[in-house]
Amino acid sequence: MLQRPAADEFGSHFGTYIGLIETDDVLPLLENNRKQLAALYAAMTDEQARYRYAPDKWSLKEVLGHIADTERVMSYRMLRIARGDRTPLPGFDQDGYMANSGFDAFPVAQLLADYEAVRAATTGLMRMISPEAWTRTGTASNATMSARALAYVIAGHEQHHLNIIRARYLQF
Repeated sequence: MLQRPAADEFGSHFGTYIGLIETDDVLPLLENNRKQLAALYAAMTDEQARYRYAPDKWSLKEVLGHIADTERVMSYRMLRIARGDRTPLPGFDQDGYMANSGFDAFPVAQLLADYEAVRAATTGLMRMISPEAWTRTGTASNATMSARALAYVIAGHEQHHLNIIRARYLQF
């Protein structure tokens, strides 16, 4: 079972996401959240998935693409840190990624399939990280990060967006 990261294993800007996770075992949580997100999106039409709760907010398609993009970045960081790579990893500009994504042009089923492929790769990687590798640290986004902190960031980031989807988007 993966233990919660200590406060010195992640940058404070990641604390909000990590704080959303109430369990020490993130693998079952990631699977449960995958099922919830898949059920929500599988029931949507493309028109519904283009819904924005405000003109300047992302569409549901963009939110799903953003979750997959962020998970890709965070799992890559997790891999590098778990394998002992000490090269500092830069941050990424989520708004720049979104501006160049074109997510609204893709069918919701394709975006969902991509998300599920990313999740399968992430959980597969997590199963291949040894207990001692989880506590290895490196630098990501100008902060010390452990591999296990990144697992919690992935889970917490998704939970954050699931909460927003339920609170703001499911009015279509």
